[in-house]
Amino acid sequence: MTHIFIIGGARSGKSGRAQLIAEDVSEHRVFVATAEPFDEEMKDRIARHQADRGQGWRTVEAPLDLVTALRSNANAQCVCLIDCLTIWLSNLMYHNWDVQAEIEALYDFIGQSPAPMIFVSNEVGLGLVPDNASGREFRDAQGRLNQQLAVVCDKVEFIAAGLPLRLKG
Repeated sequence: MTHIFIIGGARSGKSGRAQLIAEDVSEHRVFVATAEPFDEEMKDRIARHQADRGQGWRTVEAPLDLVTALRSNANAQCVCLIDCLTIWLSNLMYHNWDVQAEIEALYDFIGQSPAPMIFVSNEVGLGLVPDNASGREFRDAQGRLNQQLAVVCDKVEFIAAGLPLRLKG
């Protein structure tokens, strides 16, 4: 069982790389989407991502309860692509969920999962220090999430300018 973590900056090519890996792994693929279409631009972005995936993908919406969605859809016959953990984390924080409990539940599930999983997340720690407390809180939580996920995944890739750099595995 291989779990892969793909990390990089915004528009770096993370999602495309994750999709290619998933398509190589299995004909049975589940895309676990964490974004919610709050405005027209996001609706268009989601539609473009869906069109890019094409046939052979089943989409599951999980903006908050990611672990329940994975429990219901992960099986040994498919690969699950979770895109993206940054949006999931921001959703948890916005809706005042217990972030640490949800992250711990995710790590526990990863260790038990019958399906290979590919996680996509943003690296937000390479830029400027946020100028407000909530921005710093988010950056810190994202950094901890990414560090812990890198530990539990078998492979980790950093994507820059569409090019993968293997960090682990």
